[in-house]
Amino acid sequence: MNEWLNIVFRWIHVIAGVLWIGHLYFFNFVNAHVAKTYDADSKKKVVPELMPRALYWFRWGAVWTWVTGVLLLGIVYYMGGTLLESDSSMSVGMGTAIGLAALLIGFAVYDVLWQTGLKSNVVAGSVVSVILLAAMTWGLSRVFSGRAVFIHVGALLGTIMAANVWMRIWPSQRKIIAAIKAGGAPDAAIVALAGMRSRHNTFMSVPLLFLMISNHYPTVYGGPGSWIYAIGFVIAGFLIVSFLFNRSASQSPTRY
Repeated sequence: MNEWLNIVFRWIHVIAGVLWIGHLYFFNFVNAHVAKTYDADSKKKVVPELMPRALYWFRWGAVWTWVTGVLLLGIVYYMGGTLLESDSSMSVGMGTAIGLAALLIGFAVYDVLWQTGLKSNVVAGSVVSVILLAAMTWGLSRVFSGRAVFIHVGALLGTIMAANVWMRIWPSQRKIIAAIKAGGAPDAAIVALAGMRSRHNTFMSVPLLFLMISNHYPTVYGGPGSWIYAIGFVIAGFLIVSFLFNRSASQSPTRY
């Protein structure tokens, strides 16, 4: 039964993830630049038709990606015997509680952090975020197996991303769409919030994808100090996304 649940949840997880991340990339690498060319009349016609449809698949893809991800955590790690090292004295129940708490606390810390003055200083906010993520990764490495550390860091990024969608991006987009449909201008603060959290999600998505597939590669997660590798791949993912953002803003995608 566990094998069947595993494969079914993974299948749904991948399908939902493609829907979610695909729309995330569309918003950030394509639509964000096209929308700048709209005049007021074009916005009033296009935005109320395009955005609700795209955001439907975006937000529900996020839900099912996160739900099936948590279910897979339960099957593979919390019930599958891969959460703790074989010589660990900690109970699986305590390890499970720590793993789930890390996801919730991690989002809470992130959300509060990016509501402070750091939201106006991207470099400083990013540095603090990476330091806090490194501290949590190191802490998890004192408790979990290397494989479980990598997957929980990925699950933390996924949790932050999904919570961003439902708690920050979607509520803000509803207000933006309503204002444009009514012929007005949306609140600049709401637009900035939605844009910032969507951009954050884009940056987190690439390291997230690596961390999700890392469980197939013991060379990466199995050695001493592997938590440093995890943070290294997170930073490498951020650099890749920065390149993609720069490319999306260039003239290259407009050529045909």
